Amino acid sequence: MDTVWSVVSLLGGTFVLRPYVVGFLAFFLVAATRDLGRAGALGFLVWGFLVALVAELSSTRVGLPFGLYHYTGATAGAELFIRNVPFFSPLSFPFLAYASFCLARWALGPGWAGSRAARLRTVALAGLLMTLLDVVIDPLAVRGELWFLGHVFIYPEGGLYFGVPLSNFVGWCLVGLATVGGYVYVAGNGRMGSPRLGIALYYGVLAVNLAVTVWTGELLIAAAGIVVQSGVFLLLYNVNRVSPGRWSAGRLSVTS
Repeated sequence: MDTVWSVVSLLGGTFVLRPYVVGFLAFFLVAATRDLGRAGALGFLVWGFLVALVAELSSTRVGLPFGLYHYTGATAGAELFIRNVPFFSPLSFPFLAYASFCLARWALGPGWAGSRAARLRTVALAGLLMTLLDVVIDPLAVRGELWFLGHVFIYPEGGLYFGVPLSNFVGWCLVGLATVGGYVYVAGNGRMGSPRLGIALYYGVLAVNLAVTVWTGELLIAAAGIVVQSGVFLLLYNVNRVSPGRWSAGRLSVTS
């Protein structure tokens, strides 16, 4: 009984220390339930959490897939940990993957699940979009002592991108691919609703991270994120506007 109470107490501490994660998670649950159904939303959450947890446990030990990093344990006793990983960290990946999946579905249009090749393109785009979110998220996170995240983890050898190693972005892409790919593999082209709330979640996460980045005075990181995401949005907008078959070999041969 004492163990159960301790876990509940530490979980409460996680919610108190990480209200932004709780807020995004709540938004995800509403959006995904309306979009994927209650079972689909729960499945996406659990699967995404497990994929991210395995990746984090592995990376903090052998450096795969994110590269080697360590949690400082500064908040041990104040929030819930699973082994050496704070509970909030793998809990964040499902809603980031879902938001990226929604943006990919919007960009590729209603035919995103029309064939196996189309589904693979959607999964690949979702993995890439989730990675591009990390252009802002991780450089800000390694500076957690400057804001309310706190100094929770370190890359012992630093990294080329504002202190973040390039391997980290590879890891994010792989986790995104595994999360979205696993869900699509099980759900197939099953009926889904509108991705609009998920798109709002994607840009909501981006906006909050950019705002905190500016608040901490890391203007170069914020500028890099704005440039990258602006270019990506313009590209996705134009992809969305392209009618099916517009760039097919047959159409191109007629216009050339």
